[in-house]
Amino acid sequence: MKFEKKNGFTLIELLIAIAILGILAALIVPRLAPQT
Repeated sequence: MKFEKKNGFTLIELLIAIAILGILAALIVPRLAPQT
């Protein structure tokens, strides 16, 4: 099976990258934000 990539990313890879960034943001932001 050959996958032709457009713009360097497939839709699946883009969705996975967004999901990972979202999880990282959810873990990091609460630590950076003031807990008041």
